Amino acid sequence: MRISTKGRYGLRVMTDLAVHYNGEYIALKDIAIRLDITVKYLEQIVTALNKAGYLESMRGTNGGHRLAKDPSEYVVGDILRVMEGNFSPVECSAEGMEECPLSDTCASLNFWKGLDDVVNKYIDSYTLDQLVMSKPSQK
Repeated sequence: MRISTKGRYGLRVMTDLAVHYNGEYIALKDIAIRLDITVKYLEQIVTALNKAGYLESMRGTNGGHRLAKDPSEYVVGDILRVMEGNFSPVECSAEGMEECPLSDTCASLNFWKGLDDVVNKYIDSYTLDQLVMSKPSQK
């Protein structure tokens, strides 16, 4: 499993907004400077997070972006799934997929389902505020 740049940056944007969570909108250029990511690339990330309902945005002079709810209400796995899709290692272990016609005789199916379960439990065990609280201190 490998998380793409879009997934990593999506989580970084959400974490940055959680660190600066005070109800005010934050300009995308300020986020870009702090995270050292281009505004153009951040626009794509913010669009996906907005569509998912994770951010609120406002245009204009005092506009920008902010979290739609408290950082404690965001599960890291949900944020990553918005950016990446599901994390199933193989299609036949993905939740909601049709059962594979070979599942009755597949010796590796339980392995794949187990791996899928471990990964999803882990990424769903963290909230955004837990990430913020556990970040290394700046020197």
